[in-house]
Amino acid sequence: MSRSHPATPRADVYSRITTEIVSAIEAGAGDWRMPWHHDGAATTRPQNVTSRRRYRGVNVLALWIAAEASSYSSGLWGTYRQWAALGGQVRKGERGTTVVFWKQAASRADDDHDDGEAGPGRMFARAFTVFNLAQVEGYEPAPVAVLPESERFEHAEAFVAALKIPITEGAYDAHYRIDLDHIFMPIFASFRDPSAQMGTLLHEVCNIASVLISRTVYGLCALLLPNHRMACCAISGRES
Repeated sequence: MSRSHPATPRADVYSRITTEIVSAIEAGAGDWRMPWHHDGAATTRPQNVTSRRRYRGVNVLALWIAAEASSYSSGLWGTYRQWAALGGQVRKGERGTTVVFWKQAASRADDDHDDGEAGPGRMFARAFTVFNLAQVEGYEPAPVAVLPESERFEHAEAFVAALKIPITEGAYDAHYRIDLDHIFMPIFASFRDPSAQMGTLLHEVCNIASVLISRTVYGLCALLLPNHRMACCAISGRES
């Protein structure tokens, strides 16, 4: 005769988070967020409002999914009590998101070994319900500091400058104008961090490099095969 066992709290935590992840995958990726649309609270790097520590592991994915599903613009999260301690109030009817924290429980010596030595301890998971800043009233986060010019990567900036590529900052987005051989970038302060700014700039530099390589290959091919224009286009990747 088989015996059924009730679901343990740990299994319930796993199933809840797994369900949220599966639902997010089925819903699709949604719209990509540009790295220069920065408001100081990235939803992809969730942070606890009290400890200011970033969430880790599966919690990052769970909170990211919750933020995307509800269109939250902030990455600040906290439990009901944490928000209340800061003067905030979770709005009535708001549904929280489950996060998991792992702790190690010290084992007693007489429970594990006959020789009296303590075992390595056991890990156990504890679930908490957290709420996003967008679900809270009466709390004002600290003003967001824009990215200062002093944070620029000087060595990388020097590398790009040595390429002598025309670059204009202040555009609405990042793009390369092939007809002008010119890169346009948003202002530095609008990026979430220096890596995002430099990564975007180097991406546009690579676009120029690919164009130059294509032109060079096409030129060599046209020189060697003057009567085979279609073949030259195919080799260089250019449109015929």
